Amino acid sequence: MNKQTKVWLVLSIALSLVLAAACGGGPTNSTNPPANTESAGAGPYSGATGTVSGVISYDGTPPAAKKIDTSADPVCGQKNPNLATDDTIVTDGKLANTFVYIKEGTVEGGKKIGDYTWAAPSTAAQLDQNGCHYAPHVMGVQVNQKISITNSDATQHNIHPTPKLNPEWNQTQANGAAPIEKSFARPEVLIPVKCNQHPWMKAYIGVMRTPFFAVSSKDGSFEIKGVPPGKYTVVAWREGGANGTEKTMEVTVPANGAAKADFAFGGAATTSVNPSLQMMPAIEFPMLGKH
Repeated sequence: MNKQTKVWLVLSIALSLVLAAACGGGPTNSTNPPANTESAGAGPYSGATGTVSGVISYDGTPPAAKKIDTSADPVCGQKNPNLATDDTIVTDGKLANTFVYIKEGTVEGGKKIGDYTWAAPSTAAQLDQNGCHYAPHVMGVQVNQKISITNSDATQHNIHPTPKLNPEWNQTQANGAAPIEKSFARPEVLIPVKCNQHPWMKAYIGVMRTPFFAVSSKDGSFEIKGVPPGKYTVVAWREGGANGTEKTMEVTVPANGAAKADFAFGGAATTSVNPSLQMMPAIEFPMLGKH
């Protein structure tokens, strides 16, 4: 082999190696799982905490509640003869049933709030059907926290959450039946819940990775406890329109102190349920692996 041939052979081998690497022919990361999108090495938070509290106001004249026609199911009318829509409950200018939560933020020291793990409570959250009405109307849970659903009415209900990020399910619950226990594996704000038999019945469930959420009470107040000191984006959500209405605010939580986050909503509310709708027969669709 002459000198010129050796040079061409070396160049050919080098070019082949370059092309192989460029086309993905080199070593792959197939044995290495992708990095955790929340945070590598995340762990529980320990240290000083503070609170986020505030009041949700309603500007202007709120829409009047509408009486719901429950004549299709006498049990509903007998138990709750004054049943009315509850999408906008305002008392002295203060708005109830607003879901407030910390969306994102940075804890003192530079870590993101999502860099920590937050264990789901061992106690189940409660959702009751009482007077052909969901109670509470708006609630929050953590990912994988159990929700215990009960039926306090002398009639049959049909619980049907319609999430976008979690599996949908639909289950009938007769009077006196055992509680239904469910949980959601993915964060989602917020999941609508309906009853296929009583079309006016609705509720909303916020599913969060962290415990940093609250629902405004009748006087519009809320409080989120145990928040690590840092800077956060706080979101207030209320029902109305296709996906609800949100408002955001930036707050700084001091160690062993409190941050204030007051929100105001207003304008004509959107009622997504027609109270004149008649009761429909229960429809339960078996969904494999989702009950």
